[in-house]
Order: sequence, then structure tokens, then C-alpha cells
Amino acid sequence: MPMSGGGRHEAMGTHNRLLSLGPGRYIEMIAIDPEATPPGRPRWFDLDAPAMRQRLAKGPALVTWVVRSDDIDATVAGLAGGRPEILDLARGAYRWRIGVPASGALAQSGTSPTAIQWLTDHPTAALSDPGCRLEKLLLRHPEALATVNALRAAGLEPEEPIEARREGPEGIEARIRTPRGIVEIRG
Repeated sequence: MPMSGGGRHEAMGTHNRLLSLGPGRYIEMIAIDPEATPPGRPRWFDLDAPAMRQRLAKGPALVTWVVRSDDIDATVAGLAGGRPEILDLARGAYRWRIGVPASGALAQSGTSPTAIQWLTDHPTAALSDPGCRLEKLLLRHPEALATVNALRAAGLEPEEPIEARREGPEGIEARIRTPRGIVEIRG
């Protein structure tokens, strides 16, 4: 499926492309922008860590997820990994607040999400809809169930297709229905 939309994140020295997963959802491919000025802080999503660079040198990987919130302060209070810095960011017509740890590190092997609060229209409003839908997001970590319960307490809808397991290799997996069939992406 072709990715579209996206752009540059000057504050983080990254760029991205998006694929709509229906109203209010998308999958994002994000990478270090080789043409950007390096930020004065660690990049988000652990992109500056040597282990992550080695992992991504092998190809794209599902490393974490982002949860949308109407109250980012309440959402991050329930997440693992300590209290991230809440950054106010913008690109073009989009404005958002996002929780980014000062270290840039991922919490719980990427199973604890980054929280985002959109202050403008959601990007999926401008994306074409190729008919892809998230069927399941599987989180594997000893604390994954506690993370999902904290998110539900902060307002995550019960019908969201998120499953938490304590056993198995730590990380995340996504099951996406596409017009060509089911695609499973593992971290």
C-alpha cells in the first residue's frame, strides 16, 4: 500500500509518511531526516540509540505506538517510563502536543505508547483511504496489561482492538486488514 502525506519534523530532525487505517487512525513510517539539522536533544522513538539504529538498518520495524488523548496530562500520568516532557509542535496547518522523554527512549520495549493531543484536525482527514483497517494491536510485556488498564481509565475506548499479554517476547505486533488480505507486522 502506498504511503502518503507526512512531512518534516524540524524539532526532532525526522520526516515521515502515513497510511490511513480509517477515520482517526494511521500507521506512520518515521525516520531520521538526513537533510535536517540534528536536534539539540535525543530524537523521539529512540532513533538515536545505537541498538535502534542497528535494528532499523535491517529495514522498517514496528517499534511503538501512539495513543490520542483529549487530555495529554492525564494520559501520560498513567503511562510507564516516567513523566515525559510535553512538547508543543507544529507543521503546516497541524498543531499537536506530544509526550517525549528527555532521553528519547521507549518505555516497556515500545509497548507503553507515546501520548499525543491534536489541537487541530487529525491528519487522517487529509489522507486518502485505501481501505486498510487495524484489526488488532498486540502488546507483549510483563506490565502491558497494567498499561492498557491505565489507558482505559484515562479514556481509551473499550472497543479499541488492543490486546495485552505478559508472556512471550517483548514488543508489539499489528494485524491490519488490507484490500489484498491480512498483513501482520511485528517489531
